[in-house]
Amino acid sequence: MKDSTHKSSLLSKDGVSLILPFIVITSCFALWGFANDITNPMVKAFSKIFRMSVTDGTLVQVAFYGGYFAMAFPAAIFIRKYSYKAGVLTGLGLYALGAFMFIPAKMTGSYYPFLIAYFILTCGLSFLETSCNPYILSMGPEKTATRRLNLAQAFNPIGSLCGMFVAMNFIQAKLNPMDTAARAKLSDAEFELVKQADLGVLVKPYVIIGIVITVMFVVILLTRMPKNGDNVHTMDFWATIKRIFGIRHYREGVIAQFFYVSAQIMCWTFIIQYGTRVFMLEGMEEQAAEVLSQRYNIIAMAIFCASRFICTYLLKYIKAGKLLSIFAAAAIFFTLGVIFFQNRLGLYSLVAVSACMSLMFPTIYGIALDGLGDDAKFGAAGLIMAILGGSVLPPFQARIIDVPHAIMGLPSVNISFILPMICFAIVMAYGIRTRKV
Repeated sequence: MKDSTHKSSLLSKDGVSLILPFIVITSCFALWGFANDITNPMVKAFSKIFRMSVTDGTLVQVAFYGGYFAMAFPAAIFIRKYSYKAGVLTGLGLYALGAFMFIPAKMTGSYYPFLIAYFILTCGLSFLETSCNPYILSMGPEKTATRRLNLAQAFNPIGSLCGMFVAMNFIQAKLNPMDTAARAKLSDAEFELVKQADLGVLVKPYVIIGIVITVMFVVILLTRMPKNGDNVHTMDFWATIKRIFGIRHYREGVIAQFFYVSAQIMCWTFIIQYGTRVFMLEGMEEQAAEVLSQRYNIIAMAIFCASRFICTYLLKYIKAGKLLSIFAAAAIFFTLGVIFFQNRLGLYSLVAVSACMSLMFPTIYGIALDGLGDDAKFGAAGLIMAILGGSVLPPFQARIIDVPHAIMGLPSVNISFILPMICFAIVMAYGIRTRKV
């Protein structure tokens, strides 16, 4: 009897069950997971469609994660003034608008309108993450907050898996099979025809997800939600910022989150380039190698998803900071395999890194917001701004990948994974420093 009461406290507050609100808000975690992981393969896709370098293709990530950075604190101010529910609805509205903007972007036939669409879409994701993460933390006792967030975040990779599956089967596999070298030889007229056909393929999934988001908007609008933490609407912005950044475990948490997101995006974005090189060395055609690489990316995400449920269980017995440092150390070990192996063993190592990353985002988030109370709304914004790491470091990795010759006797794509390894070292240091929190 005692054990069942303990378990129910995970999703109840003041004797009131919050299972339905938890399910509704947790569904949003899957929706932004879909957006994140249908986008990572688009770096390679846009590079081919517009005949650009990998570095130019990473502007997709700059626009995508730039939206997170730009809108995080405005979202926090909005949520503080109104409510978590209002923040979620605003996020869904911007998400749908950005997705539907792919239609006029295709009509222009230009790369940059797509970047604007991505930016608006991720302004919506910034609202969603700034709202949903602390909202989930508030749906029960503070002592189970990190476990609760890990449980909710476990559904994020389910959306990610769907995004990867759609990217592989409905975008990458349906693009014109002509490889990069052949596209470079096309006349302007021939290139334009191929480009328009490929853009038509790329836009359809975004329009469909825009419709799904609109339906979700209506569902949440009509659902009665708890007002956890929505009773304080006054604000002193700079005093709050000074107060929360004066807390060491929060301040360092923002830094750790910046480098974790950087590592995650680098590992998931450039697994396509890494796998394509490996499979082409085995004699495979470029498009077939890209599609097979995306399958490995899906396997990595499935392992990531399973590992997150396992980590939620382990957090009952192991302190969050300790578990974080153990998994970060394992990630460093596997990244060394990515760097030094030049065959499928390197790709297997890169897949294994995903198992190590699974608990990092929600655990850093939970540790950093521990004890912040109502300031968690602003604290959440700082941690969402840290997602900017996803647009800052990947272009540097892309520049290394674009080097045409070997570096220190290793392929440039292998050497580029030194950057994620450094990021994992910073996350490990944070875990060690916060074991007592």
